[in-house]
Amino acid sequence: MRTPKHDLPEAVAKRIPIYYRYFKLLETDGIERIKSEQLAKLVAIPSATIRRDFSYIGDLGRSGYGYEVSHLIQIFSAVLKADILTKMAVIGVGNLGRALIENNFRRNDNLQITCAFDTNPGLVGQTLNGVPIYAIDQLATVIPAAGITTAISTVPSEASQQSAEQLIDAGITSILNFAPTRLQVPRHINVRYLDLTAELQTLLLFEE
Repeated sequence: MRTPKHDLPEAVAKRIPIYYRYFKLLETDGIERIKSEQLAKLVAIPSATIRRDFSYIGDLGRSGYGYEVSHLIQIFSAVLKADILTKMAVIGVGNLGRALIENNFRRNDNLQITCAFDTNPGLVGQTLNGVPIYAIDQLATVIPAAGITTAISTVPSEASQQSAEQLIDAGITSILNFAPTRLQVPRHINVRYLDLTAELQTLLLFEE
């Protein structure tokens, strides 16, 4: 599996989008500079962790001065490739896939679902929120032609491995998998898992 750019530990890589989102909010509010202690309160992350995370990217602030919001936005934008449009495919147009397509990252101009695939003949050929739905066996032609390298898989666990193999054969190198099944993929393929059931079960562990 590929590692993030800048040799970022995975835990740090997961926090970078959070920092970026909050710096964008600060910019909207007209705030030009913020100290790590103030940022820590906003993002609910210890200031020591923030400083350590930032050190992986470079010397981003000055002691006693804090961080310039506009400068940090530029830095994190480059790290996250926020100025580059990433086209994505959704595999599986069930309830979850449909919800993703309907939303289509409307708050993120650089992320866009441009095509979807499903095994249901009743869905193939339709368009949902401007996104065309193709048959699964069209992956091999549609994905390369569209220049897509990122896919979101919402298929059931029993179909996730086969789906991943088809995606990889079509040229996909990054997969967000909503099924809990761990995929067997080549080392150069980047896979992330989002198991909603596991997340909820973890949340309930802390419920009193």
